[in-house]
Amino acid sequence: METAYFYLALSGMLTVLLWTPYILARVFVWGLPTFLNNYPAGFPVEQPAPPLWAERAKRAHLNLVETMPAFIAVVLGVAFFGGETAGPTVGLWAQIFFLARLAHAVVYTLGIPYLRTPTYLVSWAAILVIGAQVVI
Repeated sequence: METAYFYLALSGMLTVLLWTPYILARVFVWGLPTFLNNYPAGFPVEQPAPPLWAERAKRAHLNLVETMPAFIAVVLGVAFFGGETAGPTVGLWAQIFFLARLAHAVVYTLGIPYLRTPTYLVSWAAILVIGAQVVI
């Protein structure tokens, strides 16, 4: 389970850090004084348009924010109810989850066609496999 906890922590760090690209884009588009002043005049109806990659980075971040509760729940569920034999399997699939989410963030932000959904589905499958360790 130590490996699973390690990748759970890395996934948490990834979640916290994924806001950085789109916030930095906002600083450059709005300018530092406006950014520090909280919002430009007329926000949110009127605002400087962010670059497309920044919008994609924001959506990748929000997608991970939505997925993390399920990942946390299954890892902790296995820790409490899965027994010691599930540890190596859970560790492997926690690693797969993290790497898939990292790939998803990169692919989504860069707008690489045809890879966003498959990388998401790998992370989704990892959650299901980890959760199955409690049921099986």
